[in-house]
Amino acid sequence: MTVLETTRLILRPWHVDDAEALYKYASDPEIGSAAGWPPHTSVSMSRQVICEFFSAPETYAVVLKQTGQPIGCCGLVPPGMRPNDSIGPDDAEIGYWIGKPYWGQGLIPEAVNALIEHALSTLNKKALWIGFYTDNMKSRRVAEKCGFNHSHTTTDEVFFVLEGKDWRP
Repeated sequence: MTVLETTRLILRPWHVDDAEALYKYASDPEIGSAAGWPPHTSVSMSRQVICEFFSAPETYAVVLKQTGQPIGCCGLVPPGMRPNDSIGPDDAEIGYWIGKPYWGQGLIPEAVNALIEHALSTLNKKALWIGFYTDNMKSRRVAEKCGFNHSHTTTDEVFFVLEGKDWRP
């Protein structure tokens, strides 16, 4: 898998030995609930999530260069994992989260921008999507900061899209 690098971050594949770092942040109820998953209850559960979900192609540990430790996750959601009928066969959805101590520092927009460049330039995606619960204002701000535009809203979710032809690195 590819490793992506930004000014402050390295986006790299998850490793089983990242389970303790993952548990440190994913056990916080505010993290998972915003993304639609339950808080992790043990390091063992975090290890299982790494093996079953975070090992998917194009799923990256967001690693702070300063510490070398994972502080979040950013990646392309595997096809069929989320309901969005608007996603075409050449499109992808970006998912992300970051540990609470790192909220408000612009790290996830930095990671998402690196993933946008990779998905559009290397993977030749035509459009990228971000979906989030209607009350998740942090995810909305990330989408807007990264140049996504509102597409549609369902009962409980909002979807933003970035057409590849509109992207400017």
